[in-house]
Amino acid sequence: MLSLVQLYQLLLDFYGYQGWWPVDEGYHRAKGTDPRDEIIIGAVLTQNTAWRNVEKALENLKKYGELSLEFIRQVSTKELEELIRPSGFYRLKAQRLKHVAEFFNPTDVVEKVSREELLKVKGIGKETADAILLYAGGRLSFVIDTYTKRLFKRLYGLDGGYEDLKSYVEENIPKDLTIYKEFHALIDEHAKKYCKSTPRCGGCFLKNFCLSAVPSS
Repeated sequence: MLSLVQLYQLLLDFYGYQGWWPVDEGYHRAKGTDPRDEIIIGAVLTQNTAWRNVEKALENLKKYGELSLEFIRQVSTKELEELIRPSGFYRLKAQRLKHVAEFFNPTDVVEKVSREELLKVKGIGKETADAILLYAGGRLSFVIDTYTKRLFKRLYGLDGGYEDLKSYVEENIPKDLTIYKEFHALIDEHAKKYCKSTPRCGGCFLKNFCLSAVPSS
């Protein structure tokens, strides 16, 4: 069976470095804002939606407001709802962003907050917490999302809960921040290209290792 380290290397060789989480560094230099704010905001906005919709909401914040937690704290809920409308569930997400912005005041809180503390914040579930810890906090906390669950179920036959899969990954890859970030991003990229809801097994370079690969007709 393909080890997780071997899987990571195959994905990296095929797709190259993904550089996630994507952040507009030039914007933050010009505005004097904290790039980590963009990651935290994006982690909330990406709940139950595609990233392209998040990008539209982030652009609205940059164009009509400011892409910062301070702006989230100061802006009216109504105005925030309109700015993040493209991300879907905008009323709920506006409330969540308000709670999260108050919690991360200042943003440096992300450097020391425990996962347990973060999970107590209204609007932050396990996936969002781990994304914030990993990408904004630079902490070794692997993110398990829908793409990861799908790939691991098909490739390895793993069908555990969130914590089981998180532990499985963290116990079987090096304790390296770059690998944690890139492995998560590479899994997502592969799931979007090949391991879709309806898989494209024919062109998948992992099909010879996969327990669920559909034979070519």
